[in-house]
Amino acid sequence: MNFAFCLLLSFCSLTLGQEGLLETEGTTENEPCFPDLCKFIKEFAVMKVKLEAVETKLNESESQVLVLKEKGEALETKLKETESQVLVLKQKALKVVFSAGILENAAIGPIKKPKTLVYGRVITNVGNAYNQNTGIFVAPVRGMYYFSFFYHAGGGHPVRLRLIKNNNSVVEITDHKTLMDGADNGGNAAFVELQQGDQVFVRLDANHHVWGNGYITTFSGFLLHQI
Repeated sequence: MNFAFCLLLSFCSLTLGQEGLLETEGTTENEPCFPDLCKFIKEFAVMKVKLEAVETKLNESESQVLVLKEKGEALETKLKETESQVLVLKQKALKVVFSAGILENAAIGPIKKPKTLVYGRVITNVGNAYNQNTGIFVAPVRGMYYFSFFYHAGGGHPVRLRLIKNNNSVVEITDHKTLMDGADNGGNAAFVELQQGDQVFVRLDANHHVWGNGYITTFSGFLLHQI
């Protein structure tokens, strides 16, 4: 653009110089003349200034866009950090703890079919994940849980209780029939990883028995931490 401008300016100066020289010498021959050329050059110069102003404005706009982009990225990072903090607070706020005992103070079994024990005497049930009507604990979130179960029974019949996760045995308690032992007590526990909606309960095997007692035959558990 600068080269073209200088070229036109030089051409205009040369032409005007030739015209002045011819007029001085009193030449009457018709020579080519460009009366609008200088006007065009002036308009061209004005246009050039305007284009430079537009270019400057465009550069400023690009800088502003870059600043806005950086601010947007910073806000996005801050939002992710806030979401992480909210998740941590949510995890800390979530409490799942229960403990319950057999409501009936009587013998349960021997039975012909496996039976889910219903611990109707609720000691605590923070989070309401344990159902005292079915004896089933339902995991509210994915996480690592701890469960324990204890029993009291007479020695006249065998005992086998299983901690069940979705119909699969995790751990069990077993005691054989003895004529010399009037009563038995036992327990077991396990850490279990659960998905949301998984079910955990205690099952009494067929042909076995246990003594229902809300202070001895118990089932407990709690959420250790979310995963």
